Amino acid sequence: MTAARSGDRPYDVVVFGATGFTGGKTAEYLARHAPKSLKWAIAGRSAQKLAAVKARLSAIEPALDVGVVEASSEDPASLARMASAARVVLTTVGPFIDYGEPLVKACIEAGTDYVDSTGEPFFVDRLLVRYRDAAARAGVRIVSSCGFDTIPADLGVLFTLKQLPEGVPVRVAGYMKLDAQFSGGTERSAIKSLAPPEGAVKPEPPQPSNGRRVRLVTEKVRRRPDLAGWSAPLPTLDGSVVVRSAASIDRYGPDFSYSHNVIQPSLLLTLLAGMFFGGLALVVRVAFIRNLLVGMAKKSGQGPSEERMAKSWFKLRFVAESDGKKIQTEVSGGDPGYGETSKMLAESALCLALDRDALPARTGILTPAEAMGDVLIERLQRAGLRFAVVD
Repeated sequence: MTAARSGDRPYDVVVFGATGFTGGKTAEYLARHAPKSLKWAIAGRSAQKLAAVKARLSAIEPALDVGVVEASSEDPASLARMASAARVVLTTVGPFIDYGEPLVKACIEAGTDYVDSTGEPFFVDRLLVRYRDAAARAGVRIVSSCGFDTIPADLGVLFTLKQLPEGVPVRVAGYMKLDAQFSGGTERSAIKSLAPPEGAVKPEPPQPSNGRRVRLVTEKVRRRPDLAGWSAPLPTLDGSVVVRSAASIDRYGPDFSYSHNVIQPSLLLTLLAGMFFGGLALVVRVAFIRNLLVGMAKKSGQGPSEERMAKSWFKLRFVAESDGKKIQTEVSGGDPGYGETSKMLAESALCLALDRDALPARTGILTPAEAMGDVLIERLQRAGLRFAVVD
């Protein structure tokens, strides 16, 4: 039994990065929705900013008893103390390629489970190469990408499979629609994620269990009247996470494929978006331009207004075919970047902290589906995220 499971730590959950925009929203969600018995804390490097966050949380829930932990990504000793004080550390401190690795190392050494909000593929690759074996030996769950990247896709596919026959080939395609704005931290992480860092490493492709076949496929740009727009490949982290889940979980069938796409209202917008992001991916490889764009992003802690978030939404439609049966499912919710991401992050941490006995017996560097699966889907449904069969 690891120390994280011994129940003798001061906190069940610590939110690291609570003074930032996403971390602050996640702390607010816990203040409103966590069980009263939960022992939790906020963490960051500025005592003054942490005090302001604690005051804001107390205004939400006057009886709240939330701890405060000072820690910095640049101070390994402080990360070790924080990890040793918690059963689960939830972090929103990015760009993760710059600041994330020391905390993962500290959590593995302390026997502490870990949740983060990253959508950065190079960071996830680094964890898989450097820490997969160590995390498994330590008996901890290191679960990246527990926000909008990549829970709707990863758990949405798992939900879809539950509606289909077992033991037969399955083809699934996901189609994303959204209307949202993002924070400065998210903008900086997105820019960083487009360019391979120095010393970038690539993990071995996932090896499917029991001789199964698992593939990530790329669809062509095409008109989709059924989805009221045009679809194009969406080369985010989501697809690779779905494939990792499929490789290790037999329920995905003997021959599984997935494609991840975005829906735009017109062909013109589809082409313009492709040219913009394709060009951006090229120019950010130049360090001067990349640093300039990072500097132009919103400041840390800045994000969309409450009014703008109230109008934001997302829908991820899945079209699945298996054994002659075709179904459509959908995961949908409100503001994807913060309203729903804070919910997904918080419920993931609560799942690891409070639902241990019901979770799959997997440890290591895991996807949300591998680590928490149906248990987290049920939590998110109770919290208001919609998983539905639509056709």
